[in-house]
Amino acid sequence: MTDTLGEPQWIDTDEEFAALVDILEQKPVYGFDTEFQRERSYYPNLALIQLSWDEGVAVVDPLAIDITPLKRVLEGPGLAIVHAAEQDLEVLDHAVGSIPARMFDTQIAAAFCGLGFASLAKLVGALVGARLPKGDRLTDWTRRPLDEGQVAYAASDVVHLLPMADELRERTEKAGTLEWIELECERLRTRPVGALDPDVAWWRIKGSRSFRGSTRGVAQEVAAWRERAAARRDIPPRFILSELALSSIVQRAPRSHEDLTRIRGLDGRSLKGGAEKEILEAVERGRALESDQLQLPTRGEPPLEDLGPTIALGQALVARIAEDRGIEPSMLGSRADVHSLAAGRTTGKLASGWRHEIAGRKLLDLLAGRCGITGDGKGGVRLISLDDDGLRSEP
Repeated sequence: MTDTLGEPQWIDTDEEFAALVDILEQKPVYGFDTEFQRERSYYPNLALIQLSWDEGVAVVDPLAIDITPLKRVLEGPGLAIVHAAEQDLEVLDHAVGSIPARMFDTQIAAAFCGLGFASLAKLVGALVGARLPKGDRLTDWTRRPLDEGQVAYAASDVVHLLPMADELRERTEKAGTLEWIELECERLRTRPVGALDPDVAWWRIKGSRSFRGSTRGVAQEVAAWRERAAARRDIPPRFILSELALSSIVQRAPRSHEDLTRIRGLDGRSLKGGAEKEILEAVERGRALESDQLQLPTRGEPPLEDLGPTIALGQALVARIAEDRGIEPSMLGSRADVHSLAAGRTTGKLASGWRHEIAGRKLLDLLAGRCGITGDGKGGVRLISLDDDGLRSEP
């Protein structure tokens, strides 16, 4: 580990963890990461919690202790420093029942510093000049005991978070983008986490947007049944019904045992324990579902092929603005975001906020013919303003 933080503490007793929580509650900033597995479960199974602060680093064994006291730290005034924390937030929400009240994500910040969506290893090298230890990415973190090398490898994910955050904040304060980063971190922190709403699980079925009539109701009810059954048994939904079986049931809407035996991809084991009766009941509920009971996906935008040239121009503009600002282009606006604005929607990322101020307004000018794009002679593009007489100036 580092000279300043020393070797990681291994925490596997409630008494040790209570002492650690007492320390972290007093810290204005702390780093965290998690290791988890979910290959054979519905919910993520937390295997390790890594924590760092100005004076140390600890690896906590959640399989041996009660980790709910961590809620006091997460909900306290301290700023949590994380890296690519989307999945970690879901894990914490399920295991602890809470997520950080304040958060700074170094991957998001790096995207505003010309570093792209950098991996942790790349960012550590670029910002603090260190190298992370090599380890087995396929380690089963639920197995015990872990050897010293495995503990050190897990701890390395948080050792450099605090100095990295300091460097990134300094850079972005100078660039005037720190406020944007904080907004993006808060958007990530407050986005919905946890299990999928069973009533919208059918949106994930291939071709679901083309479903019509009672097929949509059957899709909603059968997919919801599968989702709830998977959550109840804590196994992946595909272990309840394969994707092929789910799609086949929706399309054929079986009414009897004989109908079910003709469903493609349906393993006889999937019909045991009362599942056959429950599937048929779900199909019948779906047939009878009223239109106002359907949970429909949001209305689709105009087909991409209808707006293809416009979207290509818009993406070129967004990419140029992002380059000028030192921002990862996909952070400023994706193809879908450009498409949304070009389609006249007001709910996309480019339609409001800081993205609208620096890119959305210019994109609307481009779409309205008030400006244009031309080559810059160096392999890039530049934006030019237009008036009734044609070329006027570059804004």
